[in-house]
Amino acid sequence: MMVWSINLLVLAIGFLIVGMIKPRWILFWMDKPGRLPIIMLSTVLFMAAATMFGQANIEKHKELAKINEQPGQSKVNAVPTVAVKPVIETK
Repeated sequence: MMVWSINLLVLAIGFLIVGMIKPRWILFWMDKPGRLPIIMLSTVLFMAAATMFGQANIEKHKELAKINEQPGQSKVNAVPTVAVKPVIETK
């Protein structure tokens, strides 16, 4: 999914550059295409690419954590505990 997000980002950049130079090439079905629809559509593509990249990065870190986890080590014992001395109050 990370590769797809990078491809979508490259597509959005190309779409934005070409659309700002010649909007008619991208919006060929319109009589008088403007630059605002190009900006809006490329913004949506940028957001989709960023979301996909973030999700792929989270999944990658989860897989690495699963691989690095020791087979005999439980998650409860993996957390270090701190011994606290009780405070004795005298009145």
